[in-house]
Amino acid sequence: INSRPNASPCQGEINTSSSIISLLEKSSLITNSFGVTGYIEIYDMEPLSVPGNLESLSAIANYVIAAAAAAGLDKKATYNLRLAVDEIATNIISYGYEAAGRQGVVDLRADIDDRTLKICLEDTAEAFDPHGKLSVEEERLLVPIEQRPIGGLGVYLAIQSVDRFSYERIGNRNRNILIVNRSA
Repeated sequence: INSRPNASPCQGEINTSSSIISLLEKSSLITNSFGVTGYIEIYDMEPLSVPGNLESLSAIANYVIAAAAAAGLDKKATYNLRLAVDEIATNIISYGYEAAGRQGVVDLRADIDDRTLKICLEDTAEAFDPHGKLSVEEERLLVPIEQRPIGGLGVYLAIQSVDRFSYERIGNRNRNILIVNRSA
């Protein structure tokens, strides 16, 4: 449920100030699949925009931890989400910007509704769909552990750490969407 009709997961103004944890409580009238109408609480965190460099990873982690706390995620779900976002952000920064000799930003947005926490990362690096790397990493799991190279399973772990993951390319922007279900 998104309080902004027809809004994309990362749509919205990007706030470059240092205040990243400004929660705005809203109510939205909805009708569920059983025809029951009622109000639910929706929380929107201020978006975060950080330079596309490795020094930004701690700000990204803090943002994710704050979003997880606002959503009421338990420690395990918070850890898994932080791991997943850190892996995707590290790949954006390391390969999409630094290795390609490019500069850019990583934009994050957290949307919380009564059922899910959605974290969206956007960047302007070259198109990169993590699903393509996922199949390579899954094949590595078929090799006996003694014969596997160290590392190379980050995207697999990231996607396995959340309830849903999707990627889309919108214009010149990569959009990675990670969704975690909130406890009932």
